[in-house]
Amino acid sequence: MTDVTHIDQNARRSRAVVHNGLVYTAGQVPDDMSQDVTVQTQQVLAKIDDLLKQAGTDKGRVLTAQIWLRTIDDLAAMNAVWDAWVVQGKTPARCCGKVEMNNPNCRVEILVVAAI
Repeated sequence: MTDVTHIDQNARRSRAVVHNGLVYTAGQVPDDMSQDVTVQTQQVLAKIDDLLKQAGTDKGRVLTAQIWLRTIDDLAAMNAVWDAWVVQGKTPARCCGKVEMNNPNCRVEILVVAAI
């Protein structure tokens, strides 16, 4: 049986779960939702970087990403930050869609799965 490690866990969720050589992050949201989508995306990706580091991996080993935007009008600005963040030649499989956010000030939420 393989161990399961929970990172930053509370009664409702873990920010990441490590199992069988993979790390699964929960959807990460920005800390300052008063900012535009560029800053919010930077904050989210920084949180993902930190979770990946805690799990013993990094963004160059991200396999998949799900990105949710409050409005598709933010796609170009989010993509500019995303494109600067991903490791070229190691871009993950990705989907992106518009959703109704839990907090209406949240413009972006991202979750990833990465290899350890």
